[in-house]
Amino acid sequence: MLIKLWQAHKNDEWPHVETGQEGPLMTLDTVISGCVVYVLDGEEDLDEQRRAIVSDCLAELDTLEIEINDECRSYFGRLREIGTLLLITT
Repeated sequence: MLIKLWQAHKNDEWPHVETGQEGPLMTLDTVISGCVVYVLDGEEDLDEQRRAIVSDCLAELDTLEIEINDECRSYFGRLREIGTLLLITT
């Protein structure tokens, strides 16, 4: 499931973010994506430090999601799913 979501995420275009939160959202996307690559390329589980980072990213995404327009919800919803799967499966 993680691989399927990751492929869809990589192939999707960055959404048009209407709020001033584009920078923080881009950072969250980059950090979670980096952890996915770490797991998929290295075939290793996330270490405790990376697990904490992904968890923090998901909490921040919860906070920023209030400001995300409907157009962006599927992109960041998928990012949330990817982050959650990382924590559950690794």
